[in-house]
Amino acid sequence: MTPTRPPIAVFSEQYLRQRFAAPLSSDPLTSGDGHLWRRPDEIRSAAVLVPVVRRDEGLSVLFTRRSPHLNDHAGQISFPGGRAEPEDPSLEATALREAEEEIGLQTDRVEVLGRLHEYVTVTGYRVTPVVGLIRSEFELKPDSFEVAEVFEVPLHFLLDPGNHQRNLVIWDGGERHYYAMPYGRHYIWGATAGMLMNLYQHLATA
Repeated sequence: MTPTRPPIAVFSEQYLRQRFAAPLSSDPLTSGDGHLWRRPDEIRSAAVLVPVVRRDEGLSVLFTRRSPHLNDHAGQISFPGGRAEPEDPSLEATALREAEEEIGLQTDRVEVLGRLHEYVTVTGYRVTPVVGLIRSEFELKPDSFEVAEVFEVPLHFLLDPGNHQRNLVIWDGGERHYYAMPYGRHYIWGATAGMLMNLYQHLATA
């Protein structure tokens, strides 16, 4: 089903709460293709926080640019998050813990709204995106080893179909399709863009 996009004005804080108060009602636009490259026992559970920030000019989404020396997704745009640990009581707890460790976002500044569909990455993670509403009064302390940059993108930009791209790359002898949402000098693509497309699907399909 192709989502019918409502006016940008409806993508408000109230509308987000309303949509996430209900279960996910449609299939994801993309669920990743990591299962094509990994055995089931190689795929590990992980979670990321999709931080939606309240600003006077409207809602925005916070991203990180990963440090170039990291083993996985080096230099790419991502959400704060990581592998689930046995002591985490839930995937929401995983996302909040990782966000605090990576960028210093305190958990008491986050109002968890709900989950998006899982996304399986080629690096072998089954990622659960946890959407959280962030108060505008917060202070970040990024971990310089993991995070090269923290920046925000207006939510209305990310939810505008005119900014959505679906591209093709030849990888390991096969075709891989991926979503992208270039924003200024930042190229948001791959798993991060895929999760954003699923956010768009959920918000734009009533």
